Amino acid sequence: MIPFSVLDLSPIVAGGTVAQSLANTLDLARHAERLGYHRYWLAEHHGIPGIASAATSVVIGHVAAGTSSIRVGAGGIMLPNHSPLVIAEQFGTLETLFPGRIDLGLGRAPGSDQVTARALRRNLTADENQFPRDVMELMAYFSPVQPGQSVRAIPGEGLAIPVWILGSSLFGASLAAALGLPFSFASHFAPAQMQEAIHIYRTQFRPSAQLDKPYVMLGFSVFAAETDAQGHFLASSMQQMILNLRRGRPTTLQPPVDNFLDTLPHPERAMLVEALSCSAIGSPTSVLAAMAEFIERTEADELIITCQIFDHAARLRSYEIAAAVCGN
Repeated sequence: MIPFSVLDLSPIVAGGTVAQSLANTLDLARHAERLGYHRYWLAEHHGIPGIASAATSVVIGHVAAGTSSIRVGAGGIMLPNHSPLVIAEQFGTLETLFPGRIDLGLGRAPGSDQVTARALRRNLTADENQFPRDVMELMAYFSPVQPGQSVRAIPGEGLAIPVWILGSSLFGASLAAALGLPFSFASHFAPAQMQEAIHIYRTQFRPSAQLDKPYVMLGFSVFAAETDAQGHFLASSMQQMILNLRRGRPTTLQPPVDNFLDTLPHPERAMLVEALSCSAIGSPTSVLAAMAEFIERTEADELIITCQIFDHAARLRSYEIAAAVCGN
């Protein structure tokens, strides 16, 4: 089977605290390392009550310091929120502290609502074309210093930090292909353009110094338990989170609810089914079948698995099942 990795949003559960969420993140990272997962990524989101990974670089350092071998990185840094030099320095520092273990995934979404985005950036005047330029500027800071270079990333220069392009649309696929970078698609919550994005990336890919052939990592949700009924029960927390976000009322991660989908009107139920169509829910047998079908259909090079589950012990168990059924 292909490599499996972990995408963690450091969920803040109803009645819980940020401190507990970050402690759970480190516990899950150690668990994933023992289970043989390849990498552990954290995502930048802002102003969302149920997500504790806003200061993504800081949390990456927390996880890397508490583990020993698993790769740790950003899935991703929302580059329009930052200057490329600042991110180069942050990830140069991380790579210096934890050599050979740091990944840098880059996205162009704000990771927040527009009001929060304005508070982060102070203005929203950047256009879409600035993101590719910022990516190239950031990558240049990791190159060996050039004669006469006036702006330098220290630490950062001369470090071979793998850079990824993330996306939930066709834009990221085209950019990753043009730059010859690995591509990660957010199929775990925005699957609509997944197959087209994969096709564009693979057919337009140009080899680069970092990568000689296309490499696709796909987001995939797993809600694994001992039975199908238990798996669907666990998945209801993520379903509530997505629905609350779509309604414009984000919340902490809520306790699971029996037969949650049956309580919803048809349009909301259909939206959730579509949003979580790249998921495996249920018993080990059901999870294996869903994961194998997805890998065969997409020819993914790697899966990055997210388990937004209310109970931490159940989340650990879900990752155990996912690793076991696919031979990790």
